[in-house]
Formats: sequence, C-alpha cells, structure tokens
Amino acid sequence: MRKYITSILFIVAINNSFGQSIFKKNDIYIEAGGNGLFGSVNYERQLTHEPGIGMRVGLGFYAENLSYITIPVGIDYLFELKRKSSFIDAGLGITWTRSEITAIGRNVYAKGDRFVNFIPGIGYRRHTPRDVMWRVSITPVINKNTFVPWLGISVGKRF
Repeated sequence: MRKYITSILFIVAINNSFGQSIFKKNDIYIEAGGNGLFGSVNYERQLTHEPGIGMRVGLGFYAENLSYITIPVGIDYLFELKRKSSFIDAGLGITWTRSEITAIGRNVYAKGDRFVNFIPGIGYRRHTPRDVMWRVSITPVINKNTFVPWLGISVGKRF
C-alpha cells in the first residue's frame, strides 16, 4: 500500500512541476530617459522564480554640448497586478557620469568631474505573450546639486 501511495504522490509532484508556467527572468531593452539619463541599453535579471526583486545594469549616454557615457545600475521590485503579465515596477537606480565645463543652474562642474545621480522610479510594466517587455516610469534625477523631474520609456525582449 505504501508503494502505491508513494507512486501516486510522485506522479502528482511531477505533474505539478510540469504544469507550472515558466517565468522568464531576463530582459534586454532600450530606454529613452530613465536611469540612463537620455538613452541606454540595459540588461535586467529577476532574482526570484516569480515576479519580485530584480537587478539591472546598462550603458547609456547624456548629451549637453557633447555626449557622455553613463553607467546606470539599479534594483527593482515587480508588484504583480490582477491583470496577467502587468506589474507596478518600483526601484532605485544609481547612474555614474562625468561632465565637461557645464553650468546647470548656479552650479558649474569642472572638466572631468564625476558624479552620482540617484534615480528612484515607479511605473507600469507589461509583458506580452510574444515576450516583449515595455514600461513607462517616472524617474526623477537627484544628485548633489539638483533635482530634475524625469520620465523613462522602455521596450525590449524577454528571454
């Protein structure tokens, strides 16, 4: 009898494991605005088997008189909504950049100054059945000298 019960439990466990949907953990996307400041290409990895905490890293640019490279990194959390594949995306990003001689408000940055921007964000994210990810976010830029309201729009591929 034990043999039959063990066999039935084993079959049920295997059936349940194959019946679960596969949550794709990786995204690669382009972003206008957002953490990369003007534009960026990013890779994001979900650290859990379900929507939850994730990390991202990218390469972006910031343009004033010339273009400068930015390095956006961040952590985010996906809050799943009732509508399937829809999420509230909340996170905090840090973007490193440097500047040439530039005046922003009353502040003047010297050539080669490096500074850090803190970029909190909250937005709406959607995953489509064809593994396309898109997102719209409010991402204000905060650094030692200024606060700038900012937006980000992203689109990319899940894998």
